Amino acid sequence: MRNRANTQYALPSSILHWLMAAMVVLQLFIAAVMMASLAYHPFLLALHRPLGIVILIFVVIRIVNLFLHRPPPAMSTMGPFERLVAKGSEFLLYTLLLVQPLTGWAMVSAAGDPVSLGPLQLPPIAPEHASLFGLLRIGHSVSAYLLFAAFTAHMCAVLFHTLVLRDGLLSRMAPWPNRRSGGQGTSSAEQTSEEATLR
Repeated sequence: MRNRANTQYALPSSILHWLMAAMVVLQLFIAAVMMASLAYHPFLLALHRPLGIVILIFVVIRIVNLFLHRPPPAMSTMGPFERLVAKGSEFLLYTLLLVQPLTGWAMVSAAGDPVSLGPLQLPPIAPEHASLFGLLRIGHSVSAYLLFAAFTAHMCAVLFHTLVLRDGLLSRMAPWPNRRSGGQGTSSAEQTSEEATLR
């Protein structure tokens, strides 16, 4: 069985990445439809709040995972400036993914409404106050636009590397072992074994 190459992210990092990506896309879609459709607003709001809490939990897990699994080395196709931008955008995404659900939770608390995750009712994290609710609502909206912009920039960078440079950037995050970079990341013993099999 082929192992993951050392140019790939660890399997837990990959799984967390794609789960988070799916949840963030779904959350942004729900938020956009919620603003456009008053008829479905209560139903979408009932999805939006617990999904935000789940995203917050996953962000914390991902931050812990960062200390457990080091990312692979930067690609040779990325210059020093691009690596710096990539690091900065990654930090910005993590920050926004923390800020966004926390401001939402605080906003709901300031409104005096409960936040539930299934049968579990979460405690308020902000005092009930109308002015505070207004400020948090603005903050929640601003961070949502920033998150959308950062997420879109991240997607554009990945597409540029995948479709234009074709340097295998996307395959580094694949949940399955990467055949293209597997030769670089596999041990010499495994390579020798594979060569012997071919002979």
